[in-house]
Amino acid sequence: MRLRSVAVAVAGVLLLAGCAAPGAVTTRDAPPWERPTDLSARAEAAGLRNVWGERLAEHVHTHLTILDGDEPVTVPANVGHSAKARFAAEIHTHDTSGIVHVESPDERTFTLGQFFDEWGVSLGPEHVGGLRGELTVWVDGHRRIGNPRSIALTDRRQVVLIVTTIGEVPRLPTPFDWPPQYR
Repeated sequence: MRLRSVAVAVAGVLLLAGCAAPGAVTTRDAPPWERPTDLSARAEAAGLRNVWGERLAEHVHTHLTILDGDEPVTVPANVGHSAKARFAAEIHTHDTSGIVHVESPDERTFTLGQFFDEWGVSLGPEHVGGLRGELTVWVDGHRRIGNPRSIALTDRRQVVLIVTTIGEVPRLPTPFDWPPQYR
């Protein structure tokens, strides 16, 4: 009987732990999300490849802002890129500015979902990585409904992903001020 009481108590604790407030995450799923170390495997998982040194038919830049409530989440440098290893996937970052580069020898549509797959961070209509709650998406200042994975990466596009607690009103941040070399 005592064993049964302990089992019921443990089950109750686990149940309460699972009922944490919206947006609660496990430590491993919470930002910061580091860049992947196995660039080739992550690129392949996203349907991308190393195009280092190839002639480019497409070269565009999209800015990505991720907010956990009001807290910015850093998009790491060198997702899909390493000068030392002479590796550049068709989608990659160079720095922590949030600028996502698309550099490809062929013109085709690349998506935000591919970038997140390459980064190794899950993205869906209701979450970014382990951030759960209410996901609000803006593309070029306009609210977007649906799965953010399908957002096309186009030149000077601005994508904002905000995860808030249910019922909290998200605030669109000021537009990204593109550096002169991107204007």
